[in-house]
Amino acid sequence: MFPIRDHNPSGRTPYITYILIIINIIVFLQYLPLMADQNALHQYYMTWGVVPKAISSGMSYETLFSSMFLHGGFMHLGGNMLFLFIFGDNIEDEIGHLPFLFFYLISGVIAALTQVFTEPSSTVPTIGASGAVAGVMGSYLLLYPKARVDILMILFIFFRIFPVPAWIVLGLWLTLQFIGGFGNPSDEGGVAYWAHAGGFLAGLLLTVPLWLRRGGSRYWSQTDGHPPHAEAKYRFVESRIPKIRK
Repeated sequence: MFPIRDHNPSGRTPYITYILIIINIIVFLQYLPLMADQNALHQYYMTWGVVPKAISSGMSYETLFSSMFLHGGFMHLGGNMLFLFIFGDNIEDEIGHLPFLFFYLISGVIAALTQVFTEPSSTVPTIGASGAVAGVMGSYLLLYPKARVDILMILFIFFRIFPVPAWIVLGLWLTLQFIGGFGNPSDEGGVAYWAHAGGFLAGLLLTVPLWLRRGGSRYWSQTDGHPPHAEAKYRFVESRIPKIRK
């Protein structure tokens, strides 16, 4: 079960969102040949990914930025870019192109530092745009808690698309990060749950000033948590599976 689109159209072209997606893809393709050599790939991640022990020792600060453009595979890249594509355009529309770029990068840096803080002696490199994208998701939750997000549910051979409020999708995602963070330490490799949670909370907090300028809770009351404009409409394909009456 994962989101595929929202019903929240943006008012202008999200150039920065598109550029970030393109850069992530280009960088991934640049080191894709290294995946045939695990030693070379590991060394590449150790050089450009965030190694908590190195950051704790006052070294390799540049990796706080470079790490958010690296991914561990096609699924890792595709998942992050899908979430950025769905939620990034609206936040860029709200805060502007260049401010969104800084917002994205700051969220990613805070996410990486959160991982360093939770596991300062780890020598496992942390990579991925997940922390920065999580910041975008945190901002989206604060501004549009009831925006409709279409979820694709796959159950064996059955596929179903249905809309749910954003607060359910994003709130459940954040909850899973805390559960994963407490239950699965990543110092032996795996998912950097605390980086995700840190990026999400950073994005939410960075958006509070904008939310307050819009009226805070009054903004929610005026829009009932929905986007302050007409929702996008999609045509759903009717299922061809015949219905059998009881």
